[in-house]
Amino acid sequence: MTDVHVLDVLLYGDPIGTLTRVGDDRALFAFNDSYIGDAARPTLGLGLKNRFGELITGFPPTQTRLIPFFSNLLPEEPMRTYLAERAGVKPVREFFLLWALGADLPGAITVAPPGGEPWPSDVSDKSDSGRRENALRFSLAGVQLKFSAVEKARGGLALPAGGVGGSWIVKLPSLSFAGVPENEFSMMTLARLLGINVPEVRLIGVDTIEGLPEDIGRLSGQALAVRRFDRSDDGGAVHFEDFAQVFGVYPEDKYKKASARNIATVIGAECGEGDIAEFIRRLTFNVLIGNADMHLKNWSLIYPDRRNAALAPAYDFVSTIAYIEDNEAALKFSRTKRFDRYSEDELSHLAAKALLPEKLVLDTVRETVASFYHYWNAEKANLPLPGNAVKAIEDHLKIIPLAI
Repeated sequence: MTDVHVLDVLLYGDPIGTLTRVGDDRALFAFNDSYIGDAARPTLGLGLKNRFGELITGFPPTQTRLIPFFSNLLPEEPMRTYLAERAGVKPVREFFLLWALGADLPGAITVAPPGGEPWPSDVSDKSDSGRRENALRFSLAGVQLKFSAVEKARGGLALPAGGVGGSWIVKLPSLSFAGVPENEFSMMTLARLLGINVPEVRLIGVDTIEGLPEDIGRLSGQALAVRRFDRSDDGGAVHFEDFAQVFGVYPEDKYKKASARNIATVIGAECGEGDIAEFIRRLTFNVLIGNADMHLKNWSLIYPDRRNAALAPAYDFVSTIAYIEDNEAALKFSRTKRFDRYSEDELSHLAAKALLPEKLVLDTVRETVASFYHYWNAEKANLPLPGNAVKAIEDHLKIIPLAI
């Protein structure tokens, strides 16, 4: 008979539920009775509530995978393959991968076996047995190699011992495209000038980062460091969830099954007018820079008071047209994905369908476009962008109906 394994799911350090693995890698999630019965319980995720706002308490079993909420806590390829190899577990076995990485996950969730149950001896890949203690546990889901880091007393960043902890995310250079950290730094800097809520960002030399594993320490050039918005100044955890979790979508479907209009509908229902304006500001900004990769996992909600949702700070702003020509956004706006049809009429349609105030939406778009041109013209020569990237953005702006 196959052994049963249980993982406690903790939110802010308090147990709220369990993940149970039974035969043939089937997994079951259940909330604890104490969490279900707590009228003042902290929110784990909007996607775990029904349309009346009530907690869902029954979840179907999954095979090999976990339910989408937990699956989205895990890294995607190639980060998943890399960390799974270091943990000594096959990448497809999500229960055990979450076990290996569960000490430092995005947001305020941790996962651990009750009573410190030892790692099962029959789980690890035979080619990687014994490597689990070397797993670098933290990774925001995504395809770029990124790790949590701590700031050293004398300056600079270092990966923490055991891969647990840290208030910065280090995003290493891409092996496929040159200058991605510089591109993202430039777009995030420009976004901040427009008044968008952007975490602190820095460019740092890869060779200055302490503790990188030898197998990736041979990378050279600039890395991007982003201050973690899911960690408070005192090191405490702040919970957040991405919109793939909100909509119950597996990571591979992050470009499907939902649209910017769907995201706007949630923000309009759950957040205030300031967040509605911020959403429209970011959507417009990413159209203007030609970011064709703003998928569901690049939009998130944060829970600063543990219960009520707000739009999380911005992240993953990259001008993708600097690398790949594209006239379509990752998600449909309201009726179209085409950048050259991102017009006031399209935004009026989005506002009507998402039940947003049309005047707020259109006023925000106009202000954002005007502000973008002001700061782009003033700063494009000062940003660490190569000339071809600047030209790609300027050529792209000519097709945007809102451009001036």
